[in-house]
Amino acid sequence: MINAKTEIAINMQIKQELTAAYNYLGMSAHFHHENLSGFAHWCLVQYQEELVHAMRLFDYLLDRGGRVDLEAIPQPKCTFSSPVEVFQTALAQERENTKSIDSLYQLAASLNDHATISHLQWFVDEQVEEEKSVGEVLSLVERANGEPNAILYLNDKLAARGSDGG
Repeated sequence: MINAKTEIAINMQIKQELTAAYNYLGMSAHFHHENLSGFAHWCLVQYQEELVHAMRLFDYLLDRGGRVDLEAIPQPKCTFSSPVEVFQTALAQERENTKSIDSLYQLAASLNDHATISHLQWFVDEQVEEEKSVGEVLSLVERANGEPNAILYLNDKLAARGSDGG
């Protein structure tokens, strides 16, 4: 049976992952509205990855005999002033998620919960990739500086992104 503190913390992390997914879906909707389908696709892939992350935690909690307690998630923002704002928001979200995963990992370590530590190692590694990926796109859209040709080029590049399965 999983420790009650860990159960609560994992449920909070599930909510965090689902919130992130919903936020990426809102970002995708924004880009679709702006006729930037490549950016929209990139955000949709992120949405799908966040759902996978939530389900990994969902399944783990059930496997350990815990109880899943799904809470309401906030409405996502669906209107942004620029691609830069979208990716600044996304990077802040990923950094917040990293802090949350780190806190969950520290809790598991303090409780000598080796199974949870082992499970969370994947998330620790994944967050390094998430922050890197979003940071790279942010850097590119900042360099584009609103230049239409550069934005359209990036739109084409982001459309080519496949699902990472993360």
